[in-house]
Amino acid sequence: MNQEKLLTYGFALFSAVTSFIFVFYAVNTSLGATAGWLKTFAYVVGGYGLFNIYILSWAWRVRAAWAPKADFVIAACFFGVFTMDTLRDGISDWVNEPAAIIGLAAILAINWFAVRKLCSRTSP
Repeated sequence: MNQEKLLTYGFALFSAVTSFIFVFYAVNTSLGATAGWLKTFAYVVGGYGLFNIYILSWAWRVRAAWAPKADFVIAACFFGVFTMDTLRDGISDWVNEPAAIIGLAAILAINWFAVRKLCSRTSP
């Protein structure tokens, strides 16, 4: 297996795992006794996870040209909601909150890159 295939499949696996983690978080949060705004946020997180899995599967099977654009749009929406929710009351922790925003941005960028790589791969 060459390096390009290993990179493509590694990013795809990372994207699938993080999406399932997002869905797992959403299910656990929505079934628990939590505040109403946290349940709404959990729906956003779960929605992103499910949409990303759907787009990733289309990129894997069909190599649809719309897949990277759709993944970028849902990632941007999710990132916007996450950032607004994190900064809603102002920054109280100058280490963890920016680190969470940067970490999520990195995860979403890798997920988008995985979809793009899957759509642009050549047939064996």
